[in-house]
Amino acid sequence: MEKDPAWLLQFSRDHYSQAGEDGIIEQILALLPANDRWCVEFGAWDGLHLSNSRHLIEDSGYSAVLIEGSSERFTDLQRNYAANPRVLARNAFVGFTAADGLDALLASTAIPQDFDLLSVDIDGNDYHVWKAISKYRPKVVCIEYNPTIPTEVLFTQKADPALNQGSSVASLVQLGKEKGYELACLLRYNAFFVDGKYFPAFGISDNRPVTLRKDLSSITYIFSGFDGTVFLDGQRRLPWHGLPLLESRVQHLPQALRKFPGNYTATEQAAFAAFRAASAPERWLDRLFRRRRSAK
Repeated sequence: MEKDPAWLLQFSRDHYSQAGEDGIIEQILALLPANDRWCVEFGAWDGLHLSNSRHLIEDSGYSAVLIEGSSERFTDLQRNYAANPRVLARNAFVGFTAADGLDALLASTAIPQDFDLLSVDIDGNDYHVWKAISKYRPKVVCIEYNPTIPTEVLFTQKADPALNQGSSVASLVQLGKEKGYELACLLRYNAFFVDGKYFPAFGISDNRPVTLRKDLSSITYIFSGFDGTVFLDGQRRLPWHGLPLLESRVQHLPQALRKFPGNYTATEQAAFAAFRAASAPERWLDRLFRRRRSAK
């Protein structure tokens, strides 16, 4: 009997992590042929809150580079690891240029280029900071994706430090393949990638996101009926703001025009033409001018 491709999920367990990451990381590292016991995490917060590296540092003797951009959180991070010489704390925002990317930030450390684990959780530009890494090649990458985006959708937020939108798991998988990594596991918020040369050891026959993603509760779906009614399904809240997503707020057509266009009466056809012109006046005016030019 073939092994379930999502078999790593059975090891989900939290010591300090949010959604089972500690157990997944532990099991993935156990399957690697060798470990150097180095990890990197950013944003690391205070080094304790929902940390994906704390368990490795405290219980497996890992050395770590913990990077946090907030000066207030960094103060707590320093205090929490002041007595641990194996932890290097850095107050910085990891960017995606040669000057502020992870390559530059790690250059002054003793961390090996193929360190064991990289954990990326910066609520937005995660895709871009991973893309920018070229000098270092962690064996395992744990990276946050936007769980509200349907599994098949390719979405990458713009590379802008001011944005906090996140990217889809499909986009991260595409990037991972470009960098020579394979998807090994999907939790609710994080995707786990393994350097392709180690991937055969995991015995995963089908690592498509649609196969490995079992928790679908965070996805927001939007679709329309033949009559133009817009429907929502799945996650019907803005999860980070706690506000409901209401179908009444996302309707584009007025109620009177929510019919299949082939069933419009002459009056409704005229009303719809007027509504469409009002919705996109520039397109209507362009069409009008083209007609006038062709009539000359």
